[in-house]
Amino acid sequence: MQRELMLEAEKIGKYFYDPIKFKVLNDISFKVYRGEFVTLVGKSGSGKSTLLYILSTMDTDYEGKLNIHGQVTTGQKQNSLAALRNEKIGFVFQFHYLLPEFSCLKNVMIPALRLGKYSRQEIEERAYQKLTLLGLQDQALKPASKLSGGQQQRVAIARALINDPLIIMGDEPTGNLDSKNSQIVFDTFKQLAHEYNQTIIAVTHDNDFAERSDRTIEMQDGVIVSTAKEFGK
Repeated sequence: MQRELMLEAEKIGKYFYDPIKFKVLNDISFKVYRGEFVTLVGKSGSGKSTLLYILSTMDTDYEGKLNIHGQVTTGQKQNSLAALRNEKIGFVFQFHYLLPEFSCLKNVMIPALRLGKYSRQEIEERAYQKLTLLGLQDQALKPASKLSGGQQQRVAIARALINDPLIIMGDEPTGNLDSKNSQIVFDTFKQLAHEYNQTIIAVTHDNDFAERSDRTIEMQDGVIVSTAKEFGK
């Protein structure tokens, strides 16, 4: 069965120039497929977060080529990359970045309102669907500030899903959570990948989280040193 290619990095290289010229990423190449849950691991300074920002199209100053769902994004103008991010990439960060005075529902609606593809009523319905998927429908009208840390991170995941992105990218998505809530977030990602065919790429320091994902890409000093558990094998 032909697997659908969602992202391909080809010979990605990246320099930092302060205080001296330093190559932080060197010849990074790999592919990610639809419905795959991939984790990027490595010690601090290995380059994994730098790589994630290139994969997300937020950093455009790099060598090599990035292809997202058949579209070469390298060299595109900032406004077209911003449109691509809003429509095709959902983000979950270490800190949830919810607006505390807004309800959970309103927080989830924000990226869809910005995209402007659906009516406000449709967006509200979609936001309820995403919160329901994450077991938070009862919290929809509560201010985000009234939720626990784990619930807030699940609202952030619902917000990342609102535009039905091709790829969810996570930067230390369990970094601020205890083990119980980390497990809930992991289970959510696993369900999204395996039941809803959602593609997930997450940077993590959490070894348990990484080991239970479909595939772990380990980085060291700006290069990939191992790719464990090939997807579908």
